[in-house]
Amino acid sequence: KVAIKGIERELICPACKELFTHPLILPCQHNVCHKCVKEILFAFEDSFADGGSESSNQSSPRIRISASSMDRIDRINRSGIKRNSLTPRSTLFPCPGCQRDIDLGERGINGLFRNFTLETIVERYRQAARAAIAIMCDFCKPPPQESTKSCMDCSASYCNECFKIHHPWGTVKAQHEYVGPTTNFRPKILMCPEHEMERVNMYCEICRRPVCHLCKLGGGHANHRVTTMSTAYKTLKEKLSKDIEYLISKESQVKAHITQLDLLLKETECNSERAKQEASQSFEKLYHVLEEKKSAALRAIETSKNIRLEKLQTQVEEYQGLLENNGLVGYAQEVLKETDPSCFVQTAKQLHVRIQKATESLKSFRPAAETTFEDFVVDTAKQEDILGDLSFHSSGLEIPEINEEQSRMYNKALICWECPGKTDAADVYVLEYHKLNREEEGVTWQKTEVCGKSKVLSDLDDDSSYAFRVRGYKGSICSPWSREVILRTPPAPVFSFLFDDKCGYNNEHLQLNPRRTSVESRAGFPLLLGSERLQVGCYTTLDYIIGDTGIAKGKHFWAFHVEAYSYLVKVGVVPSNKIQKLFHNTHDVTSPRYEQDSGHDSGSEDAFFDSSQPCTLVTLGMKKFFIPATPAAPKDPASRILPLPSCLGICLDCDRGRVGFYDAGRMKCLYECEVDCSGVMYPAFALMGGAAVHLEEGVTAKYREYHEDI
Repeated sequence: KVAIKGIERELICPACKELFTHPLILPCQHNVCHKCVKEILFAFEDSFADGGSESSNQSSPRIRISASSMDRIDRINRSGIKRNSLTPRSTLFPCPGCQRDIDLGERGINGLFRNFTLETIVERYRQAARAAIAIMCDFCKPPPQESTKSCMDCSASYCNECFKIHHPWGTVKAQHEYVGPTTNFRPKILMCPEHEMERVNMYCEICRRPVCHLCKLGGGHANHRVTTMSTAYKTLKEKLSKDIEYLISKESQVKAHITQLDLLLKETECNSERAKQEASQSFEKLYHVLEEKKSAALRAIETSKNIRLEKLQTQVEEYQGLLENNGLVGYAQEVLKETDPSCFVQTAKQLHVRIQKATESLKSFRPAAETTFEDFVVDTAKQEDILGDLSFHSSGLEIPEINEEQSRMYNKALICWECPGKTDAADVYVLEYHKLNREEEGVTWQKTEVCGKSKVLSDLDDDSSYAFRVRGYKGSICSPWSREVILRTPPAPVFSFLFDDKCGYNNEHLQLNPRRTSVESRAGFPLLLGSERLQVGCYTTLDYIIGDTGIAKGKHFWAFHVEAYSYLVKVGVVPSNKIQKLFHNTHDVTSPRYEQDSGHDSGSEDAFFDSSQPCTLVTLGMKKFFIPATPAAPKDPASRILPLPSCLGICLDCDRGRVGFYDAGRMKCLYECEVDCSGVMYPAFALMGGAAVHLEEGVTAKYREYHEDI
């Protein structure tokens, strides 16, 4: 038998860290006190209502909501999810045992079973711990007497006299079941929490909980595999007994492991002390270097000061000599008193040179030394950054790498990274970024901590290049910085729109997805029937589609993908006053397959480019980007053909009357031209043959968070 006092660790509630009181079994099979469950639910609902604020997390001194649960609250609040009266209500509960959010269902706390077995074990532990403390009678007049028995039907304790009074012979109460003094009163029959009048008589193997026959017939366990309670009791008891017997048979192995762990504890203590000493020595070396540098700097300043003071003092004495009856002037005045010409000339020549120098210095006064010490300012900015990054480096922590293919710069910046190796991943990452500016000398990195491997940034400037780097932290250990990656933001704010399924949309040739973010040209029977009667040449029409939102002013940018298999696609802008002309222009393009003078298989329509076209478009197709044949374009047709980027962008500047076509992956302009913006401008697309265009979706924090959860 196991001593009851040796299992205290299993009897502690993970929320309040005290012995269980009326423990409830959660769906994740962890146990929590009934009172703790209510307090956590109240705190969780308050935090949800307050948007997950930190102040709302202090509603109960006994429990604290975990950081992961607070993150979950923030995600739910940001998602804007609201329930109406028709939506089934579910209760989320952050389990303090496994740190997961558990769905308690519509009944919430009322749908949880009370763990009477655990409650009985806790009561036995309490009695063993307080053997000298008696349980008093609940019905005695003060002072109460020590109880001698407890009635399981009345859920109360009695002394002998009170028991006789409340359980007289010949009455129903005389048949009540009584036991020794206890405070643990459990029901004789376990009732179903969902159907309070039904006793549990089956065990659900899927949910791993007792159920009643109503739960199986029409409740939440209708399609679950169940077994009888006696079978479940026998099976689980056999499994538990075998497992306990196995552990007991391995007692020597367990003791050996305990001995090994004790040695590891001592070794950890010794190694930590050694690491402290090494860290102290490293910092002492830094202190020593700093002290030497400090002393050298102070000595240099002191030496320079003495030299300057000496020069200035000498200059002061020289100028004092220029005063009357003092110094040089006084000496010259005495020389003037000499009457002997020979003696005067002998002395006056040298004196006159000195007087001239003094006169010249007086006219152009300049201090003999500088008073500022600007040359002695110590620049410690780089050293401060280095010391700020000073931490424990470990070869076991992989250097993260920023994934440029998954990272996106659109309406917001999505920066993704990964660790190439299979070593332990970091607990937290630090992402730093700064704007590349040639005018600024110093670089100021902006820093943000991230728990996952991606971060959405929304405070970046348009038409700017940014440098990004990331490092991982695991406790106090950090990895080196990743390679810096430079990404560029769009040239203008992102313009959001969908394909218009009303204005001019041809559903026989074009197919929209339900969200109206993708359009596909179906080169099927309508195209064949349209060209079946033609023998020479093949004149077909482009199928146009426009955006459902127009632009009247300002500068805007949007991006899209063109499928690689697309034969012919035109993209650009169209003014509102030319939309009707666009959809009624019957012969827009001559098929290059049958045109004898065609310069290449696709895009020969550029030869017919003129300003009379109803809209400004460029041609894409067969994995190529064709620069229109304008007077400013290169004359060589081959130089006007570029590889088709994976993502294209269009920047419309209504104020300047310019439209640019970009490689949206690198934010590089491929072609720019003038455009008439006198009316409201709409994004325009034209497809022929097999082709598809997909609008670029905006970056949202909600998408990334739920994607990571999945």
